[in-house]
Amino acid sequence: MGFAQLVIGPAGSGKSTYCSSLYQHCETVRRTMHIVNLDPAAENFDYPVAMDIRELISLDDVMEELGLGPNGGLIYCMEHLEDSLDDWLADELDNYLDDDYLVFDCPGQIELFTHVPVLRNFVDHLKCKNFNVCAVYLLDSQFMTDVPKYISGSLASLSAMVQLELPHVNILSKMDLVTDKKDVENYLNPEAKILLSELNKHMAPRFANLNKALAELIDDYSMVNFIPLDLRKESSIQYVLSCIDNCIQYGEDADVKIKDFDPDEDD
Repeated sequence: MGFAQLVIGPAGSGKSTYCSSLYQHCETVRRTMHIVNLDPAAENFDYPVAMDIRELISLDDVMEELGLGPNGGLIYCMEHLEDSLDDWLADELDNYLDDDYLVFDCPGQIELFTHVPVLRNFVDHLKCKNFNVCAVYLLDSQFMTDVPKYISGSLASLSAMVQLELPHVNILSKMDLVTDKKDVENYLNPEAKILLSELNKHMAPRFANLNKALAELIDDYSMVNFIPLDLRKESSIQYVLSCIDNCIQYGEDADVKIKDFDPDEDD
């Protein structure tokens, strides 16, 4: 059985930086992890790339040959990847053992993990290859400055959860750039009454019923919560990684290592 993280989130949320820091952390603790690039528009990496979608198709080539814009070209590239799951991806996955750990660095176009079925079919293919997969959704912590933005981020995350149907870990990235941590902490375990009160302050009275429904949706089901991640702290990276490992049952079947000791000789 293999293990995989599907790193998703809006553009600029820090997905590639997260992958790079995760790889460096695993090197420090002598743990093997392979990073896979699924962004056909990517240029530079701070980590060794184990698999690269640009070997299959690149955004620049698509835009030049088909005359598509950046967004349309990226969707075309990802649909081409979907058509190549049984060929290119299957051949690449054959290079890894049953217990290998892969991290897929995905593009930031939000439609890919909200309503376009490309990543859903990609995940289904990984499952058929006997991979346990966890979706890791990154959201910029500086985005959490007021209630409307928190609601927006939570709904986008919930949409990805519904679309992918995977164990899901939501991460507040770039916590090292937040000047006042209390501003973010208020949204880690928010109360519905406070959310509703703040929403009503920012929006017209005619949206009162909608505001109430949104606040109750997040509060009643408690499906969306965020883990803050400060990449300056190894303990923060380790905590996030342990949460993800728990979701995909990584290490649960590992053998317990017992050191053999020579019996003490009688004097």
